[in-house]
Amino acid sequence: MRGTILVVEDDVDLIEIYREILEMHQFDVKTALNGKDGVEKFTEFKPYLVIMDGDMPILDGYEAFKQIKEIDKNANVIIVTGFSEFDPKNKEAIKQGLIKVISKPLGVDDLLALAKKYNQIKAE
Repeated sequence: MRGTILVVEDDVDLIEIYREILEMHQFDVKTALNGKDGVEKFTEFKPYLVIMDGDMPILDGYEAFKQIKEIDKNANVIIVTGFSEFDPKNKEAIKQGLIKVISKPLGVDDLLALAKKYNQIKAE
């Protein structure tokens, strides 16, 4: 089994798609339906990668990202968003250590490439 990935997304169907794909490739997957729950799961499971929606209820992905970086300044967080990567929110988050902004939809190949890339980094 490879390392743990946390998927934070308010679309239940999308969470299940990500989970199935990642688990088929031997990744351990934890999920959360909003940013607040995502921060709590990050604290509990210490995943090596967080793939998070930018726009969610209760606590959006950008605020959750900031809280995660306060917990672990080396956390690998990717935001998947419907907004342009050039949106000021995205630019600011990248300045604060966000590793990547990806426009929705996140394709299967991209999802697996990210999971494998950051899994390798942790193993080194």
